[in-house]
Amino acid sequence: MKKGLFIFLAIFSSLAAVAQNLYFKDILKPNRDALYRNLVQNSINKNLSLPLTDSSENNWQDAFNALELLKYKSPLVNSHITKAMNDLTNRSIDFKRAIIELIYSNYPKIFKHQAYNLFAQSTDAKLLAMCANYILQCHVSADTIHTLLQKTRQQLQQDTGNPILEQLQYQLVHYAKPDAIPDVKSFLQKNYLPGQVLLISFQRKNRNYPGLVIVRDGNGNFVKDDSTNLLFAVPQLARSMSNMPGYISNGNTPEGIFKMDGFDVSRSSFIGPTPNIQLSMPFETNEKHFFNNDAITDTSWNINLYKKLLPKNWQDYFPIYQTYYAGKAGRTEIIAHGTTINPEYYRTQPYYPIPPTQGCLSTTEIWNENTGHQTRSDQRALINAMLKAGGSHGYTIVININDEQRPVLLADVLPYF
Repeated sequence: MKKGLFIFLAIFSSLAAVAQNLYFKDILKPNRDALYRNLVQNSINKNLSLPLTDSSENNWQDAFNALELLKYKSPLVNSHITKAMNDLTNRSIDFKRAIIELIYSNYPKIFKHQAYNLFAQSTDAKLLAMCANYILQCHVSADTIHTLLQKTRQQLQQDTGNPILEQLQYQLVHYAKPDAIPDVKSFLQKNYLPGQVLLISFQRKNRNYPGLVIVRDGNGNFVKDDSTNLLFAVPQLARSMSNMPGYISNGNTPEGIFKMDGFDVSRSSFIGPTPNIQLSMPFETNEKHFFNNDAITDTSWNINLYKKLLPKNWQDYFPIYQTYYAGKAGRTEIIAHGTTINPEYYRTQPYYPIPPTQGCLSTTEIWNENTGHQTRSDQRALINAMLKAGGSHGYTIVININDEQRPVLLADVLPYF
């Protein structure tokens, strides 16, 4: 979701238009309706009608992507998914990953037996973790956790340092246990990362509930809302369509620190013309750039340098290192953006009206289907707040706070100050 960007002139024009009423033809009702029909008729029904063979796996995976996007189900689709789940023996690793992602998103708890068998047979770290997470959806027993953990540790002995297995091991050891979260106030101190613009996104562990993002300038001052003179804050969703953990591709936005690398404008019809904020994780860029330190000459990443970016009371808190492990596992192209996806696909979900993504941070944007113009853009407000703070070069910090089952509100954040 990060590549394929407009040339500099388009970026400059879009930044200049942040305060204007943007237009996007893809959100017009006839175009949205046509997209929905095409996804159902062609991406889903036509692709799933093909016999499942080596040569048609990609077609089926395209259907899985559309099913996740639309949260679409039908008796015909259900029967195809059930048939595929019962016949995974000869399927490729990529296909197995894709269908586990789909059932985790659209069919929780239904295919526990098949996922457990696939977990037992698999030696692929990512597939192993995906199957384990599907099983964990099913309110498992202590014996099941023990079995999952035993297999994970066996795999780690054969693949020492594998970032996915290390994250899965932590997840299983701490399953159903509350996280002892350090004091969040440490990230809000005036002398924390001096000189850096910070975008701080407070999230729930349950990413079905939107978080809240605030902005700090390089002098340590938090941006205020011009109309209320209160702390500037807008809702921000860190949930992916799959809702898998952040260390897995297409999973939720990882917890931890990202490097901010400027504004851009995407060509994606699902992101739209509002400027986005470019982010990088460890391993996605080099250490010299990530840490703003020209003295670094080592080309191998060192977790101790990441550790130094954290407040002291957070340095031994393993979950805040998830961006490090996600980057090491190969995750890339996570950004902070608005959206043109039709929010009505998700009307019954607790994160409505913010559509989920493939793992990015997303904000509410409402578009008029009759005129093609924006009627609300929290992304536009966020961009303006960052311009007020000095720009988009600095760090984004994603923090999971307490696990209450509701959105993060400004009233939850103010006590940290």
